[in-house]
Amino acid sequence: MNNSFQDAVVTKYNIFNSLFLSLPYRGVFQTGSLLPILTQQSEVGFQEGKSPKQIIEHFFEELLDTATPKERLDLLFAFIQYIERQVVLFDSVEDAAFDQTHDLTGKGSVVYLAERVDNEATKKKLLAKLQDYSVRIVLTAHPTQFYSGKVLGIMNDLEDAIKKNDFTEVNQLLLQLGKTAFINHEKPTPFDEAVSLCWFLENVYYDAIPTIITKLIKGLGMSVHDWPYNNLYRLGFWPGGDRDGNPFVNAETTLKVAARLRETLQRAYYRDIRNLKRRLTFKGVDEAIALAERKMNSTIFGPVEEGYANAQELIDELLAAREVLTTKHQGLFVELLDNFILKLNTFGFFFASLDVRQDSRKHGKAWEDILKRLEKKIPLMKYSDYENWDEAKKIDLLLTLDIPLRDEDYEDETTKDILGSIRSIQSIQATNGEKGAHRYIISNSTSALNVIQVVALAKNLIGNERKEIALDVVPLFETVDDLANAEQIMRTLYENDYYRAHLTRRENHQTIMVGFSDGTKDGGYLRANWSIYTAKEALTRISREYGIKVTFFDGRGGPPARGGGNSHNFYSSLGQDIEDKEIQLTVQGQTISSNYGTVTTAMYNLERLFTAGLENSIFRDRPKDTDLNEADKELIEEMAAAAYESYLGLKNHPKFVQYLEKKTPLRFYGLSNIGSRPTKRGSGDEGLKFEDLRAIPFVGSWAQMKQNVPGFYGFGSAISQLEKEGKMEAIKKLYTKSLFFRTLIENSMQSLSKAFFEATKYLREEEEYQEFWDKMYDEFQLTLKTLLEVSGQVELLDSNNITKISIKTRERIVLPLITIQQYALQMLAEDPKSLPVEVEVYNQLIVRAMFGIINAARNSA
Repeated sequence: MNNSFQDAVVTKYNIFNSLFLSLPYRGVFQTGSLLPILTQQSEVGFQEGKSPKQIIEHFFEELLDTATPKERLDLLFAFIQYIERQVVLFDSVEDAAFDQTHDLTGKGSVVYLAERVDNEATKKKLLAKLQDYSVRIVLTAHPTQFYSGKVLGIMNDLEDAIKKNDFTEVNQLLLQLGKTAFINHEKPTPFDEAVSLCWFLENVYYDAIPTIITKLIKGLGMSVHDWPYNNLYRLGFWPGGDRDGNPFVNAETTLKVAARLRETLQRAYYRDIRNLKRRLTFKGVDEAIALAERKMNSTIFGPVEEGYANAQELIDELLAAREVLTTKHQGLFVELLDNFILKLNTFGFFFASLDVRQDSRKHGKAWEDILKRLEKKIPLMKYSDYENWDEAKKIDLLLTLDIPLRDEDYEDETTKDILGSIRSIQSIQATNGEKGAHRYIISNSTSALNVIQVVALAKNLIGNERKEIALDVVPLFETVDDLANAEQIMRTLYENDYYRAHLTRRENHQTIMVGFSDGTKDGGYLRANWSIYTAKEALTRISREYGIKVTFFDGRGGPPARGGGNSHNFYSSLGQDIEDKEIQLTVQGQTISSNYGTVTTAMYNLERLFTAGLENSIFRDRPKDTDLNEADKELIEEMAAAAYESYLGLKNHPKFVQYLEKKTPLRFYGLSNIGSRPTKRGSGDEGLKFEDLRAIPFVGSWAQMKQNVPGFYGFGSAISQLEKEGKMEAIKKLYTKSLFFRTLIENSMQSLSKAFFEATKYLREEEEYQEFWDKMYDEFQLTLKTLLEVSGQVELLDSNNITKISIKTRERIVLPLITIQQYALQMLAEDPKSLPVEVEVYNQLIVRAMFGIINAARNSA
């Protein structure tokens, strides 16, 4: 389909792009005419070793010699606005052609899956697997998304117009796009973020998921009405519940977001009921649908006591109506009713489960507050003694405490919020059902005590009369050390009597989250990925030993440096030694709009996630000898260790943090107003510390610099070191044999393909950073060389030409943005008194360029 991508996307984009010049905007013709010249001069200038400042100044001297400094900067801003809209146009053209460039019913689709179930034995095996198998997509509000709801709506309409080749409509929508603001003038609140993501729930997932399930049911020759597997897909939600490092999330926000999720879903139900009412007009059925319409209206708008308390009440009424429809009216339009009931069974009254997340250190501080207050009431109990106890003794104490916990007893706002957030879970369960909020995720989990601290709080706050809690407590392991210690932490928990009894009540099910983002920041690309793989094997082994069904929840981000890349291949590559009963992962920022922005793209990616988790247990298409054996694992461990040493050499470099702070756009993330969360942990007056860096601005800053260090650094050094030990042939064989290792390499290739060190080569002229820049560039060159050699490819991503062409086109579109942003960074390094315009203007140039650069990188996952 490579030629079809060129014709259906690149050529079509170039045609529609020409419409921009005809739009009646003031100055747009000059902008559109001059922009290609800046693109060409950037390409040539960087090849010749010119700096961004030299390129921009040459551009102005040649074409706008008489323009004032302000007029020159105004044109740069106009270029940015123009390119932002070019990126949206390319996104829309690519989405419109998705069914031409992708095989929607090919490998990985549910149609392909159903075709492979060609005998009763395989079908029986599949249906047994589906009893406790599911895919959970968790939407997060991490700040990598720059499209507002207004822009997303235009993109949706633009895609439809492009599909129809309706030039008049496309022209009108481009006109609307030009008048629509792309940026937030104020930071969004957590509730704003939730509302924005509800757009995807309502306009994409609400239709995509039931359609997939219906296709699967029909492919298996079964009935929607008799389909018993209502948990195949689950949605999760973090905005409003994720308070890790976000002081703007509180209990009130959590409750407000849960209410919005419920209301968004019920409005969609109400629309469907009205559509049913237009078809189910038969005696004995029409009355039931009319009643459902009235009661759903009351459920949404009140009085609530006249509405539905839960989804099951509505389902029961519709099933009764269905009986009349099938017995008295020949089942006319029964499929419409069955499909609506399928939605009710899938989404309930909660739509998406709202997860609560907090850092373990915050729970420790809350217990310090609680125990010090208890010390005043019971003098025999001293917090200073507690601090010196071993972990087992601390756990025993916390689990035996039976104390009232009231917000008004404490002054610390974090302690109050933790108490309130746990209570909010109980409130949400009362209105949205238990599935509406049933997980508490603990970031920075370093011990079993971290988990018990939350269990003990919940036990005293929302436990029933027997102190039992309807809550899944989920440790998050991210750093290299935490992943290595995860097995022992879980063993301690599994052997604790109270916690084991708690798991028994939760159907012997334990969810464990592993995070790629901070893992990569901590240990580098290869070490993080391999540490997660080995941790999953160890955690699977110990969970099976104790009879616990473990589910791994992957904190995956957009680019490969945060766990992105080809998710289907990633999950397909996991062997028998890693539990695969459920696939759970976070999706965030541009990954949401790129992979799940339309019903078609969402279905494509959701289907492939679903089938990926079935490969190991149902079909085993791969011969068993393609799984990693002990020799393979030892080889990858050697590479991971060497890569880690190489990455540590960069991370511990005296210029590492200084370079990030002084030379990259890291410090500008907080000015972009794209997310409610601060860009770093800790207070703002402590100076920049590596451990306080949040993974997204950390990875994003390297992406803005077109250096992408976290997505490849150390990989080349590792392979090179093993090559010297005579192991290159073994690595090449591993690439051919192992889908897991091949996926690691090809995802890293995405990072390499988006790198463009020429844009920052000017930093070599600064004596302070020359050696540091050379160190990064040398590793880039080495990794490029070794990965091509191992893969046998001539160019990066030769094995995936669609992605390769898409990336090349996008990178060329945003090349002027790179030049402009680096020019502004270069100017800010000069004496402010010598600048032709105010410092703030250059700050704004940098921030505005960030939007298009990141949005253009949408195919990062």
